[in-house]
Amino acid sequence: MTVADPDEPDGAPDGASGLDAPFLRACRGESVPYTPVWFMRQAGRSLPEYLAVRGDGSMLDACTRPELVVELTLQPVRRYGVDAAILFSDIVLPLRAVGSGVDIVPGVGPVIDHPVRSLADVDRLRDLEPADVAYVSESVEMLTRELGPVPLIGFAGAPFTLASYLVEGGPSRDHAKAKAMMRGSPRLWHTLMARLAANSASYLRVQAEAGAKALQLFDSWAGALDPADYQEFALPHSRTVLRQLDDLGVPRIHFGVNTGELLSSMASAGADVMGVDWRVPLDVAVERLGGQLPVQGNLDPTAVFAPIEVLEAKAADVLRRGKVAPGHVFNLGHGVLPSSDPGKLAHLVDHVHRVSRSDG
Repeated sequence: MTVADPDEPDGAPDGASGLDAPFLRACRGESVPYTPVWFMRQAGRSLPEYLAVRGDGSMLDACTRPELVVELTLQPVRRYGVDAAILFSDIVLPLRAVGSGVDIVPGVGPVIDHPVRSLADVDRLRDLEPADVAYVSESVEMLTRELGPVPLIGFAGAPFTLASYLVEGGPSRDHAKAKAMMRGSPRLWHTLMARLAANSASYLRVQAEAGAKALQLFDSWAGALDPADYQEFALPHSRTVLRQLDDLGVPRIHFGVNTGELLSSMASAGADVMGVDWRVPLDVAVERLGGQLPVQGNLDPTAVFAPIEVLEAKAADVLRRGKVAPGHVFNLGHGVLPSSDPGKLAHLVDHVHRVSRSDG
C-alpha cells in the first residue's frame, strides 16, 4: 500500500462530503497519510459514557431512538479519535422490522420466539420497506451532519448468519438445525436465504441513501461452514446482497469470523474490502485473496489486555503485514471485548497513526 506524505493534514476532507477521508481512501486502495483505524463494537459496554446513557432498556428499542443512536455512535469517535464511525445498531433489527419476534436477551444474544420451520414461516417475513426502518434513516441523516468529514459505516447481517438465528431460535455452537435444513430441505433453505438477501440489501441501501459512506456485511457464523457448503448454501446469497449495491458507489466491506478457509470464496461475493479475523496473519490473508483487495483487520481483541509494549508490538506486526495489501484499514480481528480498557484503545489508535506515518 502506498502511503502519502505524512505531513498532509489528517483526513484532508473533500468539502463537506469527506470522500477524501483516510478510511475511504484506504478502502479504495489509494494513498493515505496514515493507516486509518476503527474498531468493531467500538460503541458499547467498554465505555463508561455508554453505560451512563444507554440505561437498562431493550437493546433493540434503543436502536429505534435516533437521538440515543447518534450519541452512542459518536461516543467512540470522541473518545478514541477513530477514522470512521459505525452506526449503533444490531444485525437482527431488520428482522424485527419485518415481523420476526426477536429480542436480544442479556448474556444470551438474539432469541427468536417462533423459529423458522416451514415456508409459511418464511412468508411471515415480509419484504423490508424504507418506512419500516425510518428511524434508521433519521439516525444516519443526523449522524452525517454531526460527523462532518468522518465517514459513517452502515451495516447489515449476511443471509447465512441471519438464517442461522432464525432457524436455530438463537445463538448456536454447532448450527445443527440450520445445517439440517440446508441439506435436507434445500428449497426451503434457499427461499429463506433469498428473502433475507433481499432484505439485507434493502436495509444497506436505506443507510447509504441516508448518508452512510461505507457498508459492512457481517457474516458472523459463516465460519461454521466448510468451503463446499459455503459455496452452495451461503455464497450465492451474499453475492446477491453485495451486487444489488453496485450502483451506490460506496465501499462494501465483507467480514466473517473464523473464515480463513473461506476467504477466497467470500471475496468472490463482490465486496471492495475483505475483513480478516484475528486467526489468519494478514499477509497470509492477502495472499489467499490474490493480492487484489484492500483488507481490514486484524489484531486479536485480547491484545488490549497485554502490557503496552506487547500491544504496540502486536499492532506494529499487523501494520507490517498489511503493507502488502492494496489498502489497509486497521481494526481488531473481531469486536471490542466489554472489559477492554478505553485508555488502551485510545493509545492503540494513536500508536497506529504514529507508526504508520513514520513508516510512510
